[in-house]
Amino acid sequence: MRIARAAPHMWEEPPISGSKGSGTIFFCGCSLGCVFCQNHDISRSGTVGREISPQELVRIMSDLEEQGVHNINFVTGTHFIPQIIAALKVRRPSVPIVWNSGGYETEEAVEMLAPWVDIWLPDYKYALSAPAEKYSAAPDYPETAMKALRLMRASQPENICDCDGMLRKGMIVRHLVLPLNVKNSIAALERVAEELPGVPVSLMSQYTPVVSDPRYPELDRKITAREYDKVCARMEELDLEGFMQERGSSTGEFIPRWEL
Repeated sequence: MRIARAAPHMWEEPPISGSKGSGTIFFCGCSLGCVFCQNHDISRSGTVGREISPQELVRIMSDLEEQGVHNINFVTGTHFIPQIIAALKVRRPSVPIVWNSGGYETEEAVEMLAPWVDIWLPDYKYALSAPAEKYSAAPDYPETAMKALRLMRASQPENICDCDGMLRKGMIVRHLVLPLNVKNSIAALERVAEELPGVPVSLMSQYTPVVSDPRYPELDRKITAREYDKVCARMEELDLEGFMQERGSSTGEFIPRWEL
């Protein structure tokens, strides 16, 4: 397996990052091929990062724990599930395990992970097949991902926080609002409200165009205040708990440096 970064990360949701950071381990590659990927340098390139063994992953997790992080956060590790589980079998950290993914998991993958994951942090990128096919070549994403998210919630049916407000067990669903895709975002919120009652939603405004592609001119800009406000209004109407990101986060400054 190949990783691009392993370090405390302060820019996750408050109950994930807290005051000491989330021990994020960014894996290279991805099971999706989103054209707007903010981390395209590691999701598509085979030159960034380095190869590690399960034994090295055990050491990396231990090093992060020693730095005092609130949790160990596996970012986009779906294609390395067997190796990650092999490392966890050697030594399971004393802090919670976070599975941070695009949500596009198979039922078998979720079942393999369920005994090991304390906190699920999946995206629900699309509730509509058209943008799922256009931007990720995955027209089945809305149904495949929701099926996976339901299984994730079944494995951690309650959000449990400690006395400091840090999430110890449970689930948060993320959704990134894209330019000219308000309809999809509203549909995604409605689907989560219907299928996953009580699960907090992290509504993200951080989209930044990092790669220009003439096939998708609509993605060559950040979202507008009007677009984000429309989605936020619907989130409030649905009485969804969670987090609404400030639009100042839509900058490349929040994209990690890929260095080990």
